[in-house]
Amino acid sequence: MGAAAMIPGRKRAPESLGRVLVLGLGKSGRAAVEYCLGQLGGRVDALAVAAGEPTESAHAFAAAIAERGATVAFGEGAVGELAAGALDGRFDLCIPSPGIPPFSPLYVGALEVCDELVSEVEFAWRESDADSRWVAVTGTNGKTTVASLAAHVLRADGRRAAAVGNIGDTCIEAVVSGRVDTYVAEVSSYQLASTSAFAPDVAVLLNITPDHLHWHGTFEAYCAAKCKVLENLATVAGATAVLDATNDIVRAEVRRLRAQTPEERGFAYVPLGTYAGLDGDMRMRCGSDNAAFLGWDGLLRIALGGCEHALVRADELLIEGEHNVSNALAAAAAALALGADGVRVAHGLRTFEPLEHRIEPCGTVGGVSCYNDSKATNVDATLKALSSFPGKRVAVLLGGDDKGTDLAPLVEAARIAASVAVCFGSAGERFAAAFEAPAACHPSEAADAAETLADVGGLASDSFLVVRASHLEDAFDAALRVAQPGDVLLLSPACASFDEFGSFEQRGRAFKALVADRAARAGA
Repeated sequence: MGAAAMIPGRKRAPESLGRVLVLGLGKSGRAAVEYCLGQLGGRVDALAVAAGEPTESAHAFAAAIAERGATVAFGEGAVGELAAGALDGRFDLCIPSPGIPPFSPLYVGALEVCDELVSEVEFAWRESDADSRWVAVTGTNGKTTVASLAAHVLRADGRRAAAVGNIGDTCIEAVVSGRVDTYVAEVSSYQLASTSAFAPDVAVLLNITPDHLHWHGTFEAYCAAKCKVLENLATVAGATAVLDATNDIVRAEVRRLRAQTPEERGFAYVPLGTYAGLDGDMRMRCGSDNAAFLGWDGLLRIALGGCEHALVRADELLIEGEHNVSNALAAAAAALALGADGVRVAHGLRTFEPLEHRIEPCGTVGGVSCYNDSKATNVDATLKALSSFPGKRVAVLLGGDDKGTDLAPLVEAARIAASVAVCFGSAGERFAAAFEAPAACHPSEAADAAETLADVGGLASDSFLVVRASHLEDAFDAALRVAQPGDVLLLSPACASFDEFGSFEQRGRAFKALVADRAARAGA
């Protein structure tokens, strides 16, 4: 496809897409199929779909698209079956769904019979208008907040901006809509692993900590996929990278970029904080040209292109926690890199409200403030949530579908930031056991804690209460029984949801329903 004639006015869209293969029928897979069906008989010569598992929903969708000209096959051998029906056994382009890992039979098979394989994100970028602007946001935690906040800030600047990708519309749906000229794409490591030419105007690389190792195989492969967001920035005039320098892995990228001359690098970069934290200015630390940091006066400050912007005080943000100060700095830096007005950026930061399932305030029960952080599906996300309530007694709900990650950092942080941990779900036993290491405790404190837990079946260790529960509802009620007015009750599970729920969204909404029900019963 590299030598193909391109459509004028697009990023990199060939006049002919040829024979197209789509892997999987998740959200992005279905969007790619719909787009290609619209091109069938024109730019698309043939459309084949390796549909994966034969679910009822997939079968219904497959039947509908088959009537419109697509060829569909199910199962692990679907790619070979479809390739056998192609004119010469090959496809020009493959668009894989992000849920299909690179070692799966579908993906491996596609590599053997496709000339090019690119994610739906890159496919949409290629098809978008040449003058459209793209911000790509990736990292282990914070992607959704940063992408949503950046889009909000850019709309405050008068742009037709939208958060797309893993939130909102898929990228190709947003391109088709014609309503967007600034795409803020939340991109996962899965999607970045299948990119080759994707080149956003701004790349935001947030924290990188161990996650999704079952998909990538190794932490090194996961890191490499994340860092691919920087790979083609030098091909875009005026491109900028925003990097979380408080994170060890990302700070290594900052050092790598710092070692290059501006000509070698080909783009600007903005380090966010330093190894010492968000209040570090990388200009002072190592002579960086740009920096984003929390000033001594509590103001979010961004130095970019020789101009320093003092935006808003951290305590003006409506989103809780130091990690959200970091998220706000990243989003603001991305907007400023696109030329947004500083005053409008500040207004956007002040007016952005918490997202659902991300330390979302969802009411009180008997004076206990409840927060839904169901999106915290790994330890690092829960650590950030625990740090968001200084001076408050916190009862945290932990558990769900166990990812098997190291719990030592969580145990240490919870003992400092919380007073109660309720461990539930399939991971509950392992989590509870991690908290139960012997600890010194004053006899009177131990007696008080034991008496408090008599009714809820928990264990007291150094005045820190550990409670076991079977399911989310049991965990919520157990936490309410030990919480006091003025306390915080926080769902931040550090686990996936699939033992009891179909998604973290379903889990979060179930939690909010429990809050509403118990509040109504209590007359709160």
